[in-house]
Amino acid sequence: MLLAILAVIGGLALLVWSADRFVDGAAATAKHLGMPTLLIGMVIIGFGTSAPEMVVSALASVQGNPGLALGNGYGSNITNIALILGVTALLSPIAVHSQILRKELPVLAAVTLLAGYQLIDGEISRLDAIVLLVVFAFSMGWSIWMGMRQRGDALGSDFEHELDEELMALKPALIWLFVGLVLLVISSRVLVWGAVDIAQALGVSDLIIGLTVVAIGTSLPELASSIVAVRKNEHDLALGNVIGSNMFNTLAVVGIAGSIHPMMVEPEVLYRDWVVMAGLTLSLFVLGYGIRKAGHINRLEGGLLTIVYAVYTGYLVYTVISTATS
Repeated sequence: MLLAILAVIGGLALLVWSADRFVDGAAATAKHLGMPTLLIGMVIIGFGTSAPEMVVSALASVQGNPGLALGNGYGSNITNIALILGVTALLSPIAVHSQILRKELPVLAAVTLLAGYQLIDGEISRLDAIVLLVVFAFSMGWSIWMGMRQRGDALGSDFEHELDEELMALKPALIWLFVGLVLLVISSRVLVWGAVDIAQALGVSDLIIGLTVVAIGTSLPELASSIVAVRKNEHDLALGNVIGSNMFNTLAVVGIAGSIHPMMVEPEVLYRDWVVMAGLTLSLFVLGYGIRKAGHINRLEGGLLTIVYAVYTGYLVYTVISTATS
C-alpha cells in the first residue's frame, strides 16, 4: 500500500506540473498562430485546466473503474466551488465584472440539473454520455460566439494580460505542448493505479477516492491559477476558471468516461454528492450574478464555502470509518 500512496502523491505532482506546461505550450502556440485572446482563454486554457480530470477519468473508465471517473468529475466540481473559490475569496474578495461569466452561470445551473436528471435511473448509459457531449459542444460554441461578440469584456482583458506576460517563443511552446500531453497521460496512469489500489486495500469504493483524494489533486491547477489571478486583480479570470472547469467536468469529463464505459450509479451519488454540487452551483449563481448589484464573493461568503467543503469531506470520511468498523 505504501507504493500506492507514493504513486498517488507522485502522480498528482507530475499531473499538476504537466498540465501547467501543456496549458502554457498550447496557449502560446495558439497565440503565435493568430487565435483571438478570448478564444484562447475560453477554449485552450479551459481544456488545459480540465485536462487532468479528463485524462484521469478516461483512463479509469477504460480500466473498468467508472466510479473513480464519476467521483473525479463531481468531486472536482464540489472542490472547485467550495474549496478553491472559498480559499481564494478568503485571500481576496472576488468581484464579477464580466458579462460573459454572468451569462454562463445560468447555463452551468441548467447543466447541473441535466446531470441530476440522468442520475435518477441509477446509471449513466452510453446514450446519456453522448447527450452530455453534444450539450458540451453546443455550450462551447455558444460561449465562443458570446465571447467574440463582447470584445471589450473584462474577461478578455484578463486573458490578454496573462498571455502577454507569459508568452513564450513558438519552438519551446510546441515542445512543451507535446511533452506536457505525454506526461499527462503517464502521470494519470500512475495516479489511477495508486488510487484504485488504495481503495481496494482500505475496502472503500473507488467513488469515495475519486470524490476526495483524486478530485482535490486534479483541481490543483484551478486553485493555483485562481489564487494568482486574484492577486493580480484579475477577478473574472479566477471565477472563469471555476465556471469553465465545472462545465468541462459535468459534460466532457463524465461524457467521455460514460461513452467509454457506461456506469451504474450508487443512490448516494444523487442524494448526497449531486445535491451538494447543485447547492453549491446555486450559491455560485446567486453570488456571481448579484441581485440589484454587481456579483461578488466576499471573505465571509468564502469562509462559508470553505466550511461547507470541510463538512462534506468530513462526512465522507465518517462514512468510510463507519463502513470499516461495522
